[in-house]
Amino acid sequence: MSLIPAALPESHQTIAQEADRIHESALWSAQGQFEQAKLWRLINLILGVPAAALAAVSGGTALAGDVGIWPGVLALAAAALSATLTTVNASRRMTQAQASANAYLELQTAARQFLTIDLMVQSREESREALRNLTSTRDELNKTSDPPGRIAFALANRDIKKGRQTYDTDRGE
Repeated sequence: MSLIPAALPESHQTIAQEADRIHESALWSAQGQFEQAKLWRLINLILGVPAAALAAVSGGTALAGDVGIWPGVLALAAAALSATLTTVNASRRMTQAQASANAYLELQTAARQFLTIDLMVQSREESREALRNLTSTRDELNKTSDPPGRIAFALANRDIKKGRQTYDTDRGE
């Protein structure tokens, strides 16, 4: 759905089209990063909870007395899960994806406000400068954000198509 105002002067049309592209790109990027953050949080839980539980059970069985090799097996499994968790660094990746998602939301808001509020009253030069700032912000975010994986993209696609990134006021409710 384009946010370009209907009564926009012809001199501002190309600027509006580019700002609309930035808005759409930020929408997809934000949702993709949110979905990626959720996946990293899930991975952190899937690896972290069993690692902690296995370590606790391993220690308990070792203290229980003569139970054979089980405490050692459990300790090795806990160590393997912990090593994987450390290597994957899901916690850091989750935090980074969440921060990127929020930064893309800021860009999305700025582009929307530029298109729907500021563009109609700005000169072409002021509008061009505002577009340069939006473009610069987008480019910087693209450089510093990890791209979301295919699963995150599919989940983002589902959410956007279901209107989960649409405000009630935009639906006319």
